Amino acid sequence: MAADHPPADPTAPAGRQEPSIRVFGERVFLAHPAPPAGSLTIGRAERCDIVIDEHSVSRVHARLHFGEAVLIEDAGSSNGTRVGGIRLRAGQQHPLRPGEVAELGTALLIIDAAASGPGAPRGTRGNPPPAAGRSGPYPRAELRPEVNGEIILDDAMLVLDRLIGRVAGSDISVLLTGETGAGKEVLAERIHVRSPRRDRPFLRLNCAALAESLVESELFGHEKGAFTGAARAKPGLFEATSGGTVFLDELGEMPLTLQAKLLRVLDERKVWPVGSLHARPLDVRFVAATNRVLEDEIAAGRFRQDLYFRLSGVSLHIPPLRERPRELLALADVFLARAAMAHGAPGLRLGVAARAARAQPATPGKVPELKNVIERAALLANGDEIGDGELGLAARVPRPADDAPSLHEQVEALERRRILDTLERCGGNQSEAARCLGVSRGTLIARLARYGVSRSIRPIAAGSSS
Repeated sequence: MAADHPPADPTAPAGRQEPSIRVFGERVFLAHPAPPAGSLTIGRAERCDIVIDEHSVSRVHARLHFGEAVLIEDAGSSNGTRVGGIRLRAGQQHPLRPGEVAELGTALLIIDAAASGPGAPRGTRGNPPPAAGRSGPYPRAELRPEVNGEIILDDAMLVLDRLIGRVAGSDISVLLTGETGAGKEVLAERIHVRSPRRDRPFLRLNCAALAESLVESELFGHEKGAFTGAARAKPGLFEATSGGTVFLDELGEMPLTLQAKLLRVLDERKVWPVGSLHARPLDVRFVAATNRVLEDEIAAGRFRQDLYFRLSGVSLHIPPLRERPRELLALADVFLARAAMAHGAPGLRLGVAARAARAQPATPGKVPELKNVIERAALLANGDEIGDGELGLAARVPRPADDAPSLHEQVEALERRRILDTLERCGGNQSEAARCLGVSRGTLIARLARYGVSRSIRPIAAGSSS
């Protein structure tokens, strides 16, 4: 029963999180406490403070500097130190935020603000130990099969896939960020199927659809007679997913009251069924995803900073589909092949003009939207080739006349108008406008710069002259 352990006050300030350092390699998994100040050397040599026994790591590869911020410095390594895919020059220092990944050769280093709590591993070498308690039925948790034929073509996604391959083998929490429709759920499943938990359940929870009145019983379970209608004891979804992965989709939509309960679960690695006097151990790995800028949500008081630290052991950003042109075209071909078979026209293909239109930077970046556009275009096609006109019709954009703007220009104009309208409705608040548009604040700012719109735009007051 939760009365003995009241949830933390969601309005209370979060405690300071002391960082630790995690390293993932082909043969190495280790965690090392970070000092409040000073420097640590990293490399293959035994004299280094953090020893990484990997062939791609130089004898003295890099240095970490601790103070008000954490800085990483390349020490003249052979295979380079990279942050955000950018290689540092020898001696160059670069900020490294909690959850951000630094590549040292083929090894990955992460500053993990949440890993220093109770039970965090210290200096463990070798493969991480398998999680305990992976036996028994799991009737209510959904195990997704591995998706075959994954399309990973663009450079940013190849780097992301390599990072996933490294972090999947541990139990560190992962936070996936990116626009709606960028493929966050696909990557969450990829982390699961490439982990030691692959044969256990994968549970997807939509945080925006959780009813607060039922969520505690559904997630944590209940005892017989705990409330009216509880005729028998029932395990919760978390317990039923024992040994597997819990995917918290749309994390930014989670109510504050539930955030406090989830924080307790993450801290204690136990669940308290409703009506029970005893906690039950929990063995699950958490992967979360959001299209919101959680730092903005924390500043606005809508998201707990301590929960953010617990769930963002590693933060991975997924670029929108429009920034992955090779994958976009490959997915368009896959969707078209399926639609063509369904319509009895297996020879249907995208023409040169249509492929060029699909690859434009202003192309909508959502996978479901691309699928719908291609399926409608297949239905509207007259011959065995889809032109940009059919794509325009499918996207509800009129076919341009010879002297009219191109499809690309029309889409840009529509996007610009939508951004301006949304900013006006939101009183010029960029964070709120980005949420309404389903993009990150950084993406919105980039679009404003692209279209020459002032970032200080404010709505015109009623009754004022324009």
